Amino acid sequence: MTASPDSSINKVPSESLPGKLPNEELRGSGLQGPPRNGADLHRTGFQLWLHRVLVLLFVFFCATVGVLLVILPWRPEWTDNYFLLASPGLRTFVSNGFVRGLCSGLGLLDIWIGFWEAVHFHDETRP
Repeated sequence: MTASPDSSINKVPSESLPGKLPNEELRGSGLQGPPRNGADLHRTGFQLWLHRVLVLLFVFFCATVGVLLVILPWRPEWTDNYFLLASPGLRTFVSNGFVRGLCSGLGLLDIWIGFWEAVHFHDETRP
């Protein structure tokens, strides 16, 4: 005896399959179906604000480190500190104009990266 395809024994709803989410085929292909409930919308909004705050912190961090790297190598604290007093060879190397210029150049690059990220920031639009 064979079961007919219309039999309720052969029908398994996709919600009851373990590991399968509704609209999983759409999500895997890069297309997303409509949100299932209000919690998905809330989570999306939270992720959006989290992304905004992280970009703001990244820009602030880059600007701060960049300004420090531009100014600090030309200050007396750069060579007259506790860590360099024990090794005169390293102190001579650090006080070299090329090394100071290299650090200042890295600082300018860091400032540029932070402001580039701030200018080119855009919110992701989701379907």
